[in-house]
Amino acid sequence: MAKATGIGGLFFRARDPKALSAWYETHLGVTGYWPQDAGLTVFAPFKADTDYFPADRQFMLNFRVDDLDGLMAALTAAGIAVETRAEWDTPQTGRFARIADPEGNPIELWHPPAD
Repeated sequence: MAKATGIGGLFFRARDPKALSAWYETHLGVTGYWPQDAGLTVFAPFKADTDYFPADRQFMLNFRVDDLDGLMAALTAAGIAVETRAEWDTPQTGRFARIADPEGNPIELWHPPAD
């Protein structure tokens, strides 16, 4: 059976696409054509009434990161609010933090567990 082999892109509307692209590049290293490291990608539709991310948003971005503590420190230094909760972190799934981009889109930062 033919199947999808990965995510080829993520496209969404923005009030200021140029400024938002610059924010993602500056703070997360994500560029328009972004070569990714190999790793797990989770594709998971949630129930419409989930409280896992804000009710006024249809999606939440999740980025794998290689140094969650370092990235959180850099984001905080740049004036970006970072949220963590002990219950988000488990040895099986890894560590998590949450931020929002300048247009309010929720972003989850995920440091997968060590192999």
